[in-house]
Amino acid sequence: MMSRSLAIIDRLAALHPKGYDLTLTRILRLLDALGNPQRRLPPVFHVAGTNGKGSTVAFLRAILEAAGLRVHTDTSPHLVSYNERYRLATGPGASAFVDDARFADALARAEVANGAEPITLFELLTAAGFLLFAETPADVVLLEVGLGGRFDSTNVIDDPLVSVITSISLDHQAFLGDTVEKIAFEKAGIVKAGRPVVLSPNLDSVRAVFEAVARDVKAGPLKVGGQDFTAYEEQGRLVFQDEDGLLDLPLPRLPGRHQIQNAGTAIAAVRASGLDVSTAAIETGLETVDWPARLQRLTHGAVVAAAPQGAEVWLDGGHNPGAGEVVASAMADLEERLARPLFLVTGMLSTKDPAGFFTPFKGLVRHVFTVPIPQSEAAWAPEALAEAARAAGLSAQAVDGPMEAMRLLGEGWQYERAPRVLICGSLYLAGDVLALNGTPPR
Repeated sequence: MMSRSLAIIDRLAALHPKGYDLTLTRILRLLDALGNPQRRLPPVFHVAGTNGKGSTVAFLRAILEAAGLRVHTDTSPHLVSYNERYRLATGPGASAFVDDARFADALARAEVANGAEPITLFELLTAAGFLLFAETPADVVLLEVGLGGRFDSTNVIDDPLVSVITSISLDHQAFLGDTVEKIAFEKAGIVKAGRPVVLSPNLDSVRAVFEAVARDVKAGPLKVGGQDFTAYEEQGRLVFQDEDGLLDLPLPRLPGRHQIQNAGTAIAAVRASGLDVSTAAIETGLETVDWPARLQRLTHGAVVAAAPQGAEVWLDGGHNPGAGEVVASAMADLEERLARPLFLVTGMLSTKDPAGFFTPFKGLVRHVFTVPIPQSEAAWAPEALAEAARAAGLSAQAVDGPMEAMRLLGEGWQYERAPRVLICGSLYLAGDVLALNGTPPR
């Protein structure tokens, strides 16, 4: 049976335009009709970036909740259910996905306030989230940008506690520009006068864009990764250092070298915020952080059961060339620790660059199975995606879906050791797999 919130979302999606139409005019009109809930929020960490922003938000939530704070979180897209986008504080150090009755009520109020005016579904969802956050007590809101920054519908926060920008690379070029510098300028739209800014380590040209924007808008101090703070692995520990000193911390629970930088960015943002967060809370946050479909090891469920006996099954929703680089690097690290033949099961949206995603895997992957994405009208056809993988130098074939790929792995291949299987290329595919596996986010 369809939930009440999903019924409303389906109706709104049918009534209003799909895709992106970047402007703040419509969201500001709707929020004004709702009494401007965005002005009644707890202090906001506003987070933008091409890759890593979701992981950085996950680190922030884990650290701040470990410190006993009440934390609301807004992330997108969801994996299995729209309710995943909104975590509401349930008490000190605790939160849960919004329950369907409250979510449906907020959506219905946003729909009524909007009337027949043109608006996008993401704008309606953003407004509903602001209602939920404004009407539920909390100490902090973690607000992830949907697309870009300057004209993203979350960018109605005039006075963030901290603006946080993660790694910048090419993605959504049709909307944000065809160079990393143009994309950086759009992301820099969340930088606000008098408020601190934390920037992950990035290319010099990207850093220069943020330095110029921070200077122009008279932002608070700009903390630049690799310059004002550093985070690196040393002897199995995470070492974080800034002008306030050095922290010797456990490695983050999330696998992959890129998560060292995301954790460092989150720690720098916490320190820039002025909140009272102990080193013990940072340690606990790093050890307890959870972020599904980002190099997530699946250990049980229907998909795992269908894999060859003893196989490792990993899931990642990264979908652009920058994500391909960090995920391939993580797979290479696993290969060094324990060699296994690596297979990809990949589906991608047609707006993405498959050659850029596949290229870092050359020489690392034995074979690629390309699959459709059932929930998307704009996915690469599996055969076209397989051809893109072959053009990038990989062996590839199109199959009906992840379960068919698992069956073929068990029947048609010989291994010196049980394989390592990475299901990747799209958060939509990752959500389908989590649902199919029976392990949705909690």
